[in-house]
Amino acid sequence: ALEHGEKLGKPDLPVTLAITNNYPHRRQSVNYTHTRNWLIGLRLFLADIEALTSPGSPFERLNVMTHLDHIQPNEDAELLAGDLSAYSSIMYDASAGPMERNIELTSEFVRTHGRDIVIEGACDEIVDATGTERSDLTTPERAEHYLSSTGVDFIVANLGTEHRASAADLCYHGDLARRISQRVGPRLVLHGCSSVPVDQVASLFSDGVAKVNIWTAMERDSSPALLEAMVAHASKVAGPEVARRLAAEGLLGQNADIESRADLDWYTTCSRQQIIFEQMKQIVRTFFETWYR
Repeated sequence: ALEHGEKLGKPDLPVTLAITNNYPHRRQSVNYTHTRNWLIGLRLFLADIEALTSPGSPFERLNVMTHLDHIQPNEDAELLAGDLSAYSSIMYDASAGPMERNIELTSEFVRTHGRDIVIEGACDEIVDATGTERSDLTTPERAEHYLSSTGVDFIVANLGTEHRASAADLCYHGDLARRISQRVGPRLVLHGCSSVPVDQVASLFSDGVAKVNIWTAMERDSSPALLEAMVAHASKVAGPEVARRLAAEGLLGQNADIESRADLDWYTTCSRQQIIFEQMKQIVRTFFETWYR
């Protein structure tokens, strides 16, 4: 973000760093620390952001916001009852229940916290793609009803990229986004952007989408780079004895290095993190180049 912003002469690009808590599909705060304690995970998340954006940091000019994503009414009740002032926004996710229950819970949360934090709401009853049910696309009528009934600031609509949808159905419906935004304004948040090719979402801001979630692409598309590097330099990563054994078992091809000595530049956690980091930077840069010209 910093590099792209400087290239455009806009070093204060808006960036949201998001984290889920006890969201059943991905408990990111729990995975943030090997204590597997969500509260410690959130504290570390905020501490990292504070260190990286405070005066003296190279990122201090970036417009960095913090976001709690997919926060669940029941699973995250303890978090919701505490102090949320460290966060810029929250997605209050009551989409697991029937629509009217969703509206009831969300509107109550808006009444309680609407003056203190920007609130996103999920304007659908979203079912799990692992079952036989399928989530429907959000209709303009449903979006308008949800917004007027809850008073949320933004709505997370199913525009065909919802990550809990069937993979065969994934496709961004820009025409639907435009029809919804004509009714409710540019208040749409798009989840599951990683599920479709970048060119499908190149014009989404003109469709009324104000915020985009990207996570899967960074994790999914950086893993192959790490695998390729470790396979190619297998002996430096694990030592020749291990590399030869893996080659003998047919797990390494003939082009893999199985003779070199183990090398500190390859077998440390730092080296693996650097490979992932550089690949993630390139993935994010692709999105920035698509949206910020």
